[in-house]
Amino acid sequence: MEMLLFGVWALLALIHYPGAAEERFEVSVWPDQALVKYGQSLMVNCSTSCPDPGPGGIETLLKKTQVGNGPQWKEFLLEDVTQNSILLCFFSCAGIQKDINLAITVYQPPEQVIVELQPAWVAVDEAFTVTCHVPSVTPLENLTLILLQNNQELHRKNFRSLAMASQRAEVTINVKAQREDDRCNFSCHAELDLNSHGGGLFHSNSALQVLRIFEFSQSPKIWVSSLLEVGMAETVSCEVARVFPAEEVMIHMFLGDQELSPFLFWEGDTIWANATVRAMEIGDQELSCLTSLGPMEQRTSQPVHVYNFPPPILEIEEMNPLAGTEINVTCSGHILTSPSPTLRLQGAPDLPAPGEPAWLSLTASEEDDGRNLSCEASLEVQGQQLSKTTVIQLHVLYKPRFEESGCPGNQTWLEGMEQMLACVPKGNPTPVLMCTWNGTVFDLEVPQKATQNLSRTYCCTATNQLGSASKDVAILVEGLDEGVSSTILVIIIVALGAGVMVITIALYLNYRSCKKERRKLPYRQKEKNKEEESQFAVQQAGKHNKHNC
Repeated sequence: MEMLLFGVWALLALIHYPGAAEERFEVSVWPDQALVKYGQSLMVNCSTSCPDPGPGGIETLLKKTQVGNGPQWKEFLLEDVTQNSILLCFFSCAGIQKDINLAITVYQPPEQVIVELQPAWVAVDEAFTVTCHVPSVTPLENLTLILLQNNQELHRKNFRSLAMASQRAEVTINVKAQREDDRCNFSCHAELDLNSHGGGLFHSNSALQVLRIFEFSQSPKIWVSSLLEVGMAETVSCEVARVFPAEEVMIHMFLGDQELSPFLFWEGDTIWANATVRAMEIGDQELSCLTSLGPMEQRTSQPVHVYNFPPPILEIEEMNPLAGTEINVTCSGHILTSPSPTLRLQGAPDLPAPGEPAWLSLTASEEDDGRNLSCEASLEVQGQQLSKTTVIQLHVLYKPRFEESGCPGNQTWLEGMEQMLACVPKGNPTPVLMCTWNGTVFDLEVPQKATQNLSRTYCCTATNQLGSASKDVAILVEGLDEGVSSTILVIIIVALGAGVMVITIALYLNYRSCKKERRKLPYRQKEKNKEEESQFAVQQAGKHNKHNC
């Protein structure tokens, strides 16, 4: 319809001004501004105001196809437009040719934006690069690249001022790594502004790239004994200090080709691993610790020597001898111990020769019951003196017996108080104790309330497989008044003693001339008092021991 109106207008102009139409004709092209996406097609209309135009058309290096025409216009399809170009639209009128240019601009939006970190893991205080590039974008002079760190603008670059030959859709910056940069997100935002070409604003974002910061300057340290005993569980440790982030360090521990299973712990910038190792082969081996953090690895090894040193063998001829029996004790090194250890048997008179057993002969007594017999073996391994000890407890069997300390013959109870008869006999096997009075068994397990009718002499009998023994135990129950009176009596005696001492000192100082006679008199009086006390004790013992077992 537009082309038809244009032809009508040109015809009217020729009617009114028939002589000057050829001189004032115009050539026009549509569209007057061409913006084509890379690889797409463009429809171009070339027209003139000449009423009877001569040859006309378009000149271009692009692939063209005429798809329509009229008396004063021609229309072409440009296919696979991949580069900027200048198209010439021309027409001739009455032998005069005129033309007009059409600038075709090809654009390619930033569909793919790539950001790269080099390296992805960076040591603290080291430099790293952040690069953003767009593989396919045009026109570059309308492109802006923005580098972002955690959504904050880090750097911006446009390409308007660069020479065409040197232009690449890329921006690179160098950054110094700090601990606080660890796990920061880096991205790139690309903008292609085509508003000046009659287009719009195209934009795209890259994927996020995470930066890792680390510190790993110190080698791991191994904590292990230089000697390991075969078959025995030992704890070994590996530690790394001044490492960041410590919780991400991987630790692998090996004894030779055997990988251990460590437990990891960390605190601050230190991480350590504990593992239990059980060496099964004798000889020199190597304990190694392999630590890794990101792309970094460090390995430390330490030699260890695995030895075999079983405890010495301690043998007793009779483990449960009767009292008075002679027994032999022998201590010898284990057959797997090499070289032969040095042996020392407790109580043995002499040290045996190397490779020879140690022995001891003794007569078992009651005092030996529960005695520990020990044998110590010593062995030098890699310059270190090692020792192992075997202990056996001797159990001597003997008949029951009573000791005054364990079963007092005279026991005083306070009336009204809860009391238990105190009597523990000796003997092995442990004897069974029974205390009776006139055939009545006294309950030794339950506390008794002390009453006057318990003031008796009880017959206590201890029995085991080897025999029995008996003892009289006299219980005296005192009333509360008697207990108080006894206490007062003790106080009075102490006070009188102190008074007598004072008087004696005074007499000694005032009557020195009578010194010898004064000494004789107390001596005779003392002998007389001793005689009276002895007679009284005999009488009391007779009273308490009237009842026998």
